[in-house]
Amino acid sequence: MRLLRVCLIALALTFSTTVAAPLHSGWTASASDSKKKTVHVRSYTRKDGTVVRAHDRSARGTKTYSGSSRSSSKGTKAVRCATCPRDSHGKIKRSESAKREFMRQTGYPHGRPGYVVDHIVPLACGGVDTPSNMQWQSRAEAKAKDKRELRCK
Repeated sequence: MRLLRVCLIALALTFSTTVAAPLHSGWTASASDSKKKTVHVRSYTRKDGTVVRAHDRSARGTKTYSGSSRSSSKGTKAVRCATCPRDSHGKIKRSESAKREFMRQTGYPHGRPGYVVDHIVPLACGGVDTPSNMQWQSRAEAKAKDKRELRCK
């Protein structure tokens, strides 16, 4: 009986400290307050190496919050091709036959170690998906080019 009482007291103390613990800075205690507040996001580095600067955003659960909106460092949103055919994951569909033809023409029918097939004029910017618009590019160069190509010129 005494063990049960000690366990209940410990459980009550644990529950009261987790509920009474201070909330993460920027988060509000009640749902009605969260609609009025913004959340400060500290700067962080993504897995791909890009740095996201510190900024304020609306709190989760509000109508203006959108968790997946990305914008470039100058505050302009990335352009997305509205007419490009896309797969179930939202990526622009590529022609596998055109890619295989390009690889065969360049002498690397099974791929080139350390390189990827890249479009010279991006598909999102109106480039065609043909071997004449493809090139071999190292993985590091492809990452750098993809960052520059967020906006079509």
